[in-house]
Parts: sequence; structure tokens; C-alpha cells
Amino acid sequence: MTIKQYNDKPLSHLSYAIVSDGKMALVDPARDPQAYYDFAEEQKAKIVAVFETHPHADFVSSHLQIHQETGAAIYVSKLVGANYPHHSFDEGEELKMNGITFKCIHTPGHSPDGITIHAVDKATTKEAIFTGDTLFIGDVGRPDLREKVGNMTAKRKELAQAMYKTMTTKYNHLSDNVWVYPAHGAGSLCGKNMSSDTTSTLGNERIGNWAFQKQTEEEFVGEILDGQPFIPSYFGHNVDINKTGAAVFRKSISDIPVHLNVESFDADAPVIDTRPQAVYKANHLAKSFNIMARSENDKIETWIGAIIQPNEQFYLVLDSISDYDEILSRIAKIGYESQVKAVLTLGQVNFESSNALEYADFKQHPDHYTIIDIRNVSEFEDSQIFDSAKNYPLNELRASAINIPTDKPIMVHCAGGYRSATGSSIIESILPKAKVYDLSERINDFD
Repeated sequence: MTIKQYNDKPLSHLSYAIVSDGKMALVDPARDPQAYYDFAEEQKAKIVAVFETHPHADFVSSHLQIHQETGAAIYVSKLVGANYPHHSFDEGEELKMNGITFKCIHTPGHSPDGITIHAVDKATTKEAIFTGDTLFIGDVGRPDLREKVGNMTAKRKELAQAMYKTMTTKYNHLSDNVWVYPAHGAGSLCGKNMSSDTTSTLGNERIGNWAFQKQTEEEFVGEILDGQPFIPSYFGHNVDINKTGAAVFRKSISDIPVHLNVESFDADAPVIDTRPQAVYKANHLAKSFNIMARSENDKIETWIGAIIQPNEQFYLVLDSISDYDEILSRIAKIGYESQVKAVLTLGQVNFESSNALEYADFKQHPDHYTIIDIRNVSEFEDSQIFDSAKNYPLNELRASAINIPTDKPIMVHCAGGYRSATGSSIIESILPKAKVYDLSERINDFD
């Protein structure tokens, strides 16, 4: 049994290809299936099965496209109520693929329809579990994403209780030597305390993962519900897409209108400008939002999906048309490519510019500014960088910015400078008469 892990770092999404004697199975594949096709060719293997551990909220899966293009069967719990061709795969059922046996364990907690895929290699006795969003390395999946979407809905407390039962009963028959392969790693919004490791063993998790430690159900539920990160707007939308199956990836990003070197533009929908912060601040379309792509550790998928609503159309400004494929591919990961009205590049025209940071004045007189901290609520409650700062989380800012006082200049900050570019641009858009400044990376001077 050969297992290859794929790591989509901006979404912290982990997917898998499992190969045995010329046949391949996939677990929780990403939106673009090309990497799996390449590996199948390299291994001279035929893709025969795709396992979906649950309808994912944070990315769009390519399971339907892979079925259509390779003939691979899709295996998913009957509880999903999937609207695509599939085989039900539920507790106690098995699938043999040459020398590998795949067994299903129903593991609710993150979702009511979640399953774990237990793979056993008869020849080597190697065993692995592909745990989806149930068991992570160092953590378990959050239980608060399925209250309103999916074939099965469940309140967060009910799912937290289900997760307690899963963690105390569902893996007990497996040995410490079983390898653990989750669907996410550190940085994902599907949990809160994930390790930077992307694989582990059950033995290690039984020692180091808080969810395996001896505790009452009440203690477990309290811990898992406390301090979970915000839920981006697109999460429920992705559950619905994955329940039906997404459009073919390449076709979905190939027919979007393009307008090059625009010299004037009257936007009738939000404008997302993906250019670098300095370039944006020097010259940008009025009321556009700066969500940077191609910067270190950027998360353009998450922030477009948090700030733009599902089915809300928007325009996309690129630094260069050569960025089209990469950035549209990333937007397609969250199923938002159909919402892009047009792709733009800007001509050599002066549109609008942002206020230049008056850093020396702010450092000397911070009390002369209204300081807006756009970090998440949990970050703000954990540590406040400025005593007078007001917390306006970035994911809520389009709705809440109108309430920001404008009697003083506004200084916007986050934790490291990436999010404040977006936050300051949103506030500029909503409060055009206010003086808005972005502290950007200078926030590091105040640690």
C-alpha cells in the first residue's frame, strides 16, 4: 500500500491517493484533480474509487468530476443524501482493492454523516485511518458547522456530544500502530488547536491529543465548543455544492470575461483587488477591497469567502493577466468562480489612493486615533495590543464598519499586516469621508 499525501497549504487541506497493484483510491480530493491524474499515470494505476468522508464546508471537492472522467466509483455515507452517482459506504461495510481492504467507521462529531476510512494492507499488515474532519493531529473537528446545511443538520451541542462518543468508543478496536491521516492541518478553520504535523499514529494521539484524555462528557463538550474560530460565509455554500457535485474544474474558470487596462470603470458589484498592498494603496478603483494574492502566507480563498457572500457577484482585479489561471483556480477551490462578473487589469490612469501612514505621529500620539483591531474575537480576547482598541473582526467588517466613530483618524491593525490591508480598504469604502490608515507590518513594533 502506497499512500501519497497532498497538502493545499492556503486551505490547510490534506487529501490522499492510495495505490495497490495498479489500482488507486482517493480520499477527499481537492477541486483540481490534475495532480491525482498525474500520479496515476506515474504509478500506471487506474483510479477506481473516491471516498468522501463528509460533505466538506471549507473547499469544493472534485469527486464528481473524477467519477465522470475516470469511471471511478464514489463512496460516501448514505446519511449525506448525495445527489450524484455513488455507492453508500457506512458502518461495517468494506471495499476490497487488490490487497487492500477499506472499512467504514461511522464517526459523527464534526458532521452527523462523517465517516473514517480504515485501510488494511494484507501483505504488509500496515493499517491507516483517513479521518476526514473527525480526528486531527492534536485536535478534533469543530461541531458547529452543520446547524443549517446538509441533508442532516444537528445543533452544535448535539454534535459535540456525538464527538465525545466517537472519541471514547469508535477507535478503541484499533492498535497504537495505526497511522492517522486527517483532512486538515494547522491553519484550517475546521478546528482550533491542530498540530503542524500532518500525520501521526493512534498511539501518539492517544497520548498527546486532548480529545483522547480521560474527561467527562461535560468537560469535553465545554472544551470543544470554546474558542472556535469564525465561520466564513462560504462554508454552508460549499456543503451544498459538495452534496450535489461541482462543475468540471477547467471549464468552470475558462469562460469569465476579461477587461484589460481599464481606464474607467463603473462597478455594479463589489471589486476585489488582489494586487500587492503598496500597489493597491498607490492607485485603485474606488470602493474596492484589497485581498492580496501571491503574498507570503496569504489566504485569499478564506477572505474572499468570508467577505463576499455566496452567490454575490464581484469583480476581480489582477496585477497581471498572467495571474489569471492561478488566482481563478484558487477562487474555484471555494466554488466562487461562477460569481466573478469579470477579470480586470488597470490602465495607466490615476484612480484613487489611500492615505499614507503617519507612523511617527501615531507612535507619539496613539490617543489621537480611533484604533480598530480587526483580528478575530478570540485573538482580541486573548491579547490586546492597544488598550483603547475597538474590536471589529474582519469577517464582519462590511456590515459593522458603518458604526466606527469618525471623530478621529482611524488606525487599522491586525496581527501581522496582511489582514489590515483588507480591513483598511473596506473601512475606506464604507466611510469615504474618514481618514483611514493601515498600520500594516508596523504592528510588529508593538509586540
